Amino acid sequence: MAKDNGLAQPGIERLVERAKTGDREAFGRLVDEYKDRIYSYVCRMLGDPYEAEDVTQEAFVRAYRSLPRFRGASSFHTWLYRIASNLAIDVVRRRRRAEATVSLDEPLDSDDGEYDREIPDESGGPEDSSTTRETQVAVRRAIMDLPEKLRDVMILYELQGESYEDIAEILDVPLGTVKSRLFNARSRLKESLQYLVETGEIEVER
Repeated sequence: MAKDNGLAQPGIERLVERAKTGDREAFGRLVDEYKDRIYSYVCRMLGDPYEAEDVTQEAFVRAYRSLPRFRGASSFHTWLYRIASNLAIDVVRRRRRAEATVSLDEPLDSDDGEYDREIPDESGGPEDSSTTRETQVAVRRAIMDLPEKLRDVMILYELQGESYEDIAEILDVPLGTVKSRLFNARSRLKESLQYLVETGEIEVER
């Protein structure tokens, strides 16, 4: 289910209405409310913290420019995620068109820990074993290897805590498609991480 520890929805709606009139302070508060979540999502989609910063900034620029046309058919939350999702997918597609090779090892295993600094690590701290560290790297790498449609759903549901309904709105697909993609994503992860499942180091929900 979606996790939202920030402003209550009525507060968000009031800020959105003020921002639509050109109130930059109100929009700035919306940015403060959502920037970390949007950045975290985009970074997980792209696996590159620097590209994620650019995409996150562009998402808010586009949101500000498009606010006068926002009619509230969906929540501001899902509308903003949809903008970020489309931008992230565009980056992935440009990479493929340019036949660029995305390095997964550098952001995950770099000595300065850049990737882990930007995306919170759920490990307990420096006392954690190297085995736990290797497991985290393997899981992240497997998620990044998923096709973009499956990866998007997996990240939104499992890592961002979005509900099925919100994901359907964000991706503009039927609810059944969300559930089907999530099932397929879990199946692929279970297959690619079978050695970790068998040793009990991770559990993949069916």
